[in-house]
Amino acid sequence: MNALEKLRQVTDSIAHADNGLTIVDAWALAGRLLARFPVDQAESARVLASRDHEGLDRLVHALENPAPKREAPTVADVSESDMKAAMRAFHKRLKLTRLDDESRLGGRYTSGGRKSQVDAIMPPTEFPQRVWDALVAAGRLTPVGKGFYADADNPPKPPV
Repeated sequence: MNALEKLRQVTDSIAHADNGLTIVDAWALAGRLLARFPVDQAESARVLASRDHEGLDRLVHALENPAPKREAPTVADVSESDMKAAMRAFHKRLKLTRLDDESRLGGRYTSGGRKSQVDAIMPPTEFPQRVWDALVAAGRLTPVGKGFYADADNPPKPPV
């Protein structure tokens, strides 16, 4: 029995229990089980604090029947001019970030003259996320994690 099946069983036992001690233990178990799932924590806390059986049933039902995920936008969903403008803004932001990194002063009174190691940035916010997703789908950008993207022509270097 997995955790979701156990949560459904506890929810049903809360609905049909007539012993007060059994209900208290079942609500405690439901709270521990809900903490393991990606549910709205504020709603979960409200349901557990108010002992709202219908609310608990709705949370469990939402876990059992998740909403279908949206498909990632395709290249055809975004115009070529938008992708071109987004790439231009991306390259400009990347260039300025590298220049800023290279001009940083070290412990001395002059710059170190070192090359920048910046190879990925967060994309400019002037364009919606669907544009950046379409650029990834087109193979022009590479997602490197946590919202950062790198130019596909110049992939990021492995950490040293």
